Amino acid sequence: MGNGVREGQVDFKQQDVEPLPATHLPPEGNQEKKKVLNSLMSGALAGAVAKTAVAPLDRTKIIFQVSSKRFSAKEAYRLIYHTYLNEGFWSLWRGNSATMVRVIPYAAIQFCAHEEYKQLLGSYYGFQGKALTPFPRFIAGSLAGTTAAMLTYPLDMVRARMAVTPKEMYSNIVQVFIRISREEGLKTLYRGFTPTILGVIPYAGLSFFTYETLKKIHADHSGKLQPSPPERLLFGACAGLIGQSASYPLDVVRRRMQTAGVMGHTYSSILLTMQEIIREEGLIRGLYKGLSMNWVKGPIAVGISFTTFDLTQILLRKLQHSTNVER
Repeated sequence: MGNGVREGQVDFKQQDVEPLPATHLPPEGNQEKKKVLNSLMSGALAGAVAKTAVAPLDRTKIIFQVSSKRFSAKEAYRLIYHTYLNEGFWSLWRGNSATMVRVIPYAAIQFCAHEEYKQLLGSYYGFQGKALTPFPRFIAGSLAGTTAAMLTYPLDMVRARMAVTPKEMYSNIVQVFIRISREEGLKTLYRGFTPTILGVIPYAGLSFFTYETLKKIHADHSGKLQPSPPERLLFGACAGLIGQSASYPLDVVRRRMQTAGVMGHTYSSILLTMQEIIREEGLIRGLYKGLSMNWVKGPIAVGISFTTFDLTQILLRKLQHSTNVER
């Protein structure tokens, strides 16, 4: 992923010249549209590949997060194995269709927004053509994650409900929306929204910050402009580990609030939810339940996501370049 803003970008502001019709955009406008489209496509693919790869672990983590059961690697394995025996192999991916409906637009918006925020901040702070400094780098990631979360939140709510309920209760995504709206009200679709936003700020900020920083350090010390795919996976894994560890308690809180209607709880606020979890299960065992699984799942997912995005971007640019050469 590129850093900062392209060199040589000139802003022509001529008030006396009429704007060209949309069908005759200048080359710079076409390039910008292609860049945004490439980011959206690359982000969508990155999110879909990463989430599908870790879907069984993700579903298992959510089930423990929303219950009072004590988490352990043995119990997690037992849950996965029993699910496989009782409901079949593909049941391990239950809720993944809802995940895809949510994660494809979420990842597309997040990665595309990150590229745009980097340009805006690069222009504002005067880093045209150069890597952003640490603070703007963190801000760009946080803004990208917040933008994506705000636009796709109800889909995350639906996905959490499908992950913790039997298939007899909700047979498809549309039915989840209908039943929640009819039985619990439309406001329920945004239950847990506040902890989600509070959690995504450090998560997305630290994830993008760590990945971009490691790429810059690698370029400075190796002399290579681009890291290899295994190096990208490693950088992404580090980014996921740091980002998810920092925001994990809020992830537990939002899952409890999202699934309260089907789990027999009445969580009304972030603080009350935290208090009840700590009182019943303890600080570490409650708010950090399943974190060890996240240390396996998170780095894999984020590593795959960042790597897929970068490599897809490179591939699309090469395809566009070869097409332009042929013309």
